[in-house]
Order: sequence, then structure tokens, then C-alpha cells
Amino acid sequence: MDELVAQLKAMLRIDGTTEDKLLTSYINAASNFIKGAVASDEEFFKRDDVKPTFEIAVLSLAGSYYTYRIALVDTQSYPIDLTLNSIIGQLRGTYAEYQYGGDQDSEEASV
Repeated sequence: MDELVAQLKAMLRIDGTTEDKLLTSYINAASNFIKGAVASDEEFFKRDDVKPTFEIAVLSLAGSYYTYRIALVDTQSYPIDLTLNSIIGQLRGTYAEYQYGGDQDSEEASV
């Protein structure tokens, strides 16, 4: 977790440690959101071919949480994060391949 906090601080150009607790909360919330949007299989997110993409998605969303902190009475809306949605779509596709054993068409063609 400390590594992700350091990466998020570098991304947001934050010095010092005063925001570390808040950033850790945003990272946890982003991680939970992305896992909820993709899959609940913890082992999937630890795979070498998935972990970097997952971490970028977490950092992207946590950075948005930090950048767009708003009060409950604020009614301003923010555009959809197409980058994050794209990454989540990619993770969903990778998870489907992981869960169901890859490309079904190529298996049928080899039979």
C-alpha cells in the first residue's frame, strides 16, 4: 500500500505526509470500486498480467477522488472518466478469459 501511496503522491505532486491517511482511504475506496466493477476474485488482481493495469486504474480513480473532493451540498457534476471506464472494460475482458480459459474459438478450431 505504501508504494501506491508514493505513486499517487508523485502523480498528484504532493510533498510531505500530511495527506497520507486521506490518500490511503482513496486508494482503498478505488480498489474496492474497481474490484466490485470487475470481479471479487482476489487472486485475479495479483496476476502479473493484471496487476499493473489494476494499479493504474486504482491510481486514476484515487487521483480523481482527491482532485474532485466536493461537499455534500455542491451540485456541480463532473464528466465520465472514459479512461477509467476503458481500463475497467479491459480488466473485465481479461477476467472473462481468466475465468473461462481463454479464447473459445481457437480451441474449437484446433479440434
